[in-house]
Amino acid sequence: MTESSSPYISAARVTVLRVHPGNPPFRIVEVDGEVAGRATSMTDVLFVAAAAGVTVHDLDDPEAVRWVGGGKYTWRPH
Repeated sequence: MTESSSPYISAARVTVLRVHPGNPPFRIVEVDGEVAGRATSMTDVLFVAAAAGVTVHDLDDPEAVRWVGGGKYTWRPH
């Protein structure tokens, strides 16, 4: 397959990693591959992204946010 015929898959600028135990449990948020902060809720993800200069309009958009180790409703360790 040549480059011109391969589908374009964009990487999300924001990645939310798995839940880490803590009081409260938290998830590391990366923006453009760099650690930008930690989040304890969906709202925190938006704040961390905004502080890093990225506006997220839709947490369900896989081109905007990539959820690793659980979706946007996963905030407790398994």
